Amino acid sequence: MQIPEKKSLLDKSITTRELIFLLAFVLCLSPFITPPIGLLMGLVIAQFIGHPYLHLNHKATHLLLQISVVGLGFGMNVSSALQAGKEGLVFTIASIVGTLVIGYFMGKLMKIDKRTSYLISTGTAICGGSAIAAISPVIKAEEKQISVALGTIFILNSIALFLFPIVGHALELSQTQFGLWSAIAIHDTSSVVGAANKFGPQALEVATTIKLARALWIIPIALLSTILFENKGSRIKIPYFIGLFIIAMIANTYSPLVQQYSHYLTAIAKSGLTLTLFLIGCGLSQKVLRSVGYKPLVQGIALWIFISLASLWAVTTFSV
Repeated sequence: MQIPEKKSLLDKSITTRELIFLLAFVLCLSPFITPPIGLLMGLVIAQFIGHPYLHLNHKATHLLLQISVVGLGFGMNVSSALQAGKEGLVFTIASIVGTLVIGYFMGKLMKIDKRTSYLISTGTAICGGSAIAAISPVIKAEEKQISVALGTIFILNSIALFLFPIVGHALELSQTQFGLWSAIAIHDTSSVVGAANKFGPQALEVATTIKLARALWIIPIALLSTILFENKGSRIKIPYFIGLFIIAMIANTYSPLVQQYSHYLTAIAKSGLTLTLFLIGCGLSQKVLRSVGYKPLVQGIALWIFISLASLWAVTTFSV
């Protein structure tokens, strides 16, 4: 009788795909990798190797982004944030209303599925994937509709992260102007912070403050959605991490003890942001890209061009 051999150590070891992923993961925590490079590394892994832990990706990016944003609050000042928020309020309201109205008529004209079109419009108008995640249960969207909307938004986010700093420098935008523009015209908070961080520290402060204030519009839009889709019993998810961001900002402004360690906390937060974008890139597989389809992508691109050009004109005309 032959005795079965014990499982070798080689059989228990991680695969080559997992090893490459983990090495890239660790590399993203170093100061040498910027958010755009992190995203690019993720895209390369998604296309040629595949994400070995894809089933964990959505929860990981969602949690990591929230922690990173709260950490960035330790590098901001309350008075500067209030000034930035006051200046961006009019731009925010006008862009949200305009994007939702144009998105509605585009969806009707192109005969795009109603819920898919609405998710793309709200994702473009407010804060990308976070808005889609909050609105989808309210309108009882199906998994396919959510996937198409998220795919559209994430593709355009990836482009914006590389494109916006280049355009901002070419047009010689000020730090405040770029912060305003990126907060309004880039969908997801992760890409907004990544682009603004590349442009400069003041742009980062302005962009983060306005984008998080913009994210609060999820609440009234979700309430409106229950009426439009006649789902009054649906539960609305409130982005609680915004409150933690405000607490961190207040602590950094008024606590000398916190101020001593704030630069360490913000450095960790920026590494967390790079890691978030890396994981988002890893999730953009060929399957996700193919599932989007051309009509939702055309709607997403058209809305993005509209909000980008309109907000660029507004910030260069009315802000400093």
